[in-house]
Amino acid sequence: MSRLLVFGLGYTASRLAERLAADGWHVVGTTRDGRGNTLRFDDVDAVTAEIAAATHILSSVPPEHEADPVLGRYGSLLLRTRAWIGYLSSTGVYGDAQGAWVDETAPIGGGRRSARAAADADWLAIGARTFRLPGIYGLGRSPLDRVRQGKAHRIEQPGQVFSRAHVDDIVSGVIAGFDAPAGAYNLADDVPASQNDVVAFAAMLLGMPAPPFVTLEELTAMGRGFYAENRRVANGKAKRVLGWTPAWPDYRAGLRALSAMTSPMPDRIAPATASVAQ
Repeated sequence: MSRLLVFGLGYTASRLAERLAADGWHVVGTTRDGRGNTLRFDDVDAVTAEIAAATHILSSVPPEHEADPVLGRYGSLLLRTRAWIGYLSSTGVYGDAQGAWVDETAPIGGGRRSARAAADADWLAIGARTFRLPGIYGLGRSPLDRVRQGKAHRIEQPGQVFSRAHVDDIVSGVIAGFDAPAGAYNLADDVPASQNDVVAFAAMLLGMPAPPFVTLEELTAMGRGFYAENRRVANGKAKRVLGWTPAWPDYRAGLRALSAMTSPMPDRIAPATASVAQ
């Protein structure tokens, strides 16, 4: 039986766990507190046993205090494992490209995500497939939800674009990576777009007015940092090497599909989280 060990059952990793468990995989996940029958991350004996038994190992844990906690605690074991290894990274490692296209050959580490870039490089060094992810959206976590909740806004920032990907396209990309060589892969959709266009389209689908414009000064420091970077993420390598094609190639297709769905994300994620450890 194929066995997946997931470090960190967040939004995207839980979707992957749900998909593979439905396909008959034995899936075990770690969390900080061992909730939902998961393993506690710091239960070294139990996690060590799962590393030894796993055929596939994936980390979705971001850096903490400028270091990768998974590599810090279990790196020596991961160096010796014969399992497939994957890491969910971020396209933020590329920093600001002033709106230009970036692919996996672009330098990393020059932006605000220096710790993430260092972790990305460290996972590559042990033979992982690092999946560099842009803005992630899906059921229960999308511009549709932010517009409904009155949390969406628009910014006057001409020429500013971002890449994004539907969470289920990321899941299919990771699965396609099970048979791929080690290396970095961008899993982004085909059409980078401005946040303003995405938010306005979400409002249109909901029959609501487009959210108001706000200034950068009104945003949090994190929000200002988000708008300080401008890039288009190329996905050609993932298409060529993984044989992957996004089912939702742009935000319009993705948001239309989500607008037709009514189940909130917590109802979808709970069964996966509760059943990952058996």
